[in-house]
Amino acid sequence: MSGSSDRDTLISEILASPSYRLAEEDADLLGADDLRPLRLQLELLKPERVLRRNGIRSTVVVFGSARIAQCETTPDTARARRQARYLDEARRFAALVSRRFQQEGRCDFVVVTGGGPGIMEAANRGAWEVGGRSIGLNITLPHEQAPNPFITPELAFRFRYFAIRKMHFAVRAKGLVAFPGGFGTLDELFEILTLVQTGKMKPIPIVLVGASFWRQAINFDFLIEEGMIAAADVALFTLVETAEEAVAALQDFYHGNPPD
Repeated sequence: MSGSSDRDTLISEILASPSYRLAEEDADLLGADDLRPLRLQLELLKPERVLRRNGIRSTVVVFGSARIAQCETTPDTARARRQARYLDEARRFAALVSRRFQQEGRCDFVVVTGGGPGIMEAANRGAWEVGGRSIGLNITLPHEQAPNPFITPELAFRFRYFAIRKMHFAVRAKGLVAFPGGFGTLDELFEILTLVQTGKMKPIPIVLVGASFWRQAINFDFLIEEGMIAAADVALFTLVETAEEAVAALQDFYHGNPPD
């Protein structure tokens, strides 16, 4: 009996050893620094496989601040009213686009956001309210950002790497609508502008909602005067105020036809 007990103990020690885990089940291994290339590849492949399986042909990206409060108890100030309008426009824009391009089983111009609160939640909500599907590309942050509740569950993703997340924003994008935002919004917007400007990405309609905000946040005229951008570069985007104007800008770009 003693020999059998010793054998069982020895086998238990082997089974409990991290080295005996299947590589695919070894979280410590997958989290190691030298496994970063594999993690990058997995973050590229997983959403791509899911989006293909769900027949998502094209997307319209909605960027904007996570900091704009949706709570009705926000103090009634000029800034709060201005920002509340952006939430409303993002919600209506997503509803208009989803209602038009997800009829009869089509999956074009599917709204995709960063999956968080604020403008992102408003856009996902707009699609949800008209029965449309929408995508959320969330990311792990030092202060955890929970997904908003209006993302289509099977189209909700979480990323570790900003670079791969940005790639997924761009790969199916047939339009970009940017609402006011901070560093994250500016980073994502200028990534797409740069890709289009340099020919690394096919031109798509890029729409900035809130002309006053964008003209103050970024002095495009000064950049032209200083020779930092060409005068023609401002034609890469369109400034609008409303959801209807944003939809019209997309329609004008594609001459009224849905994207291929």
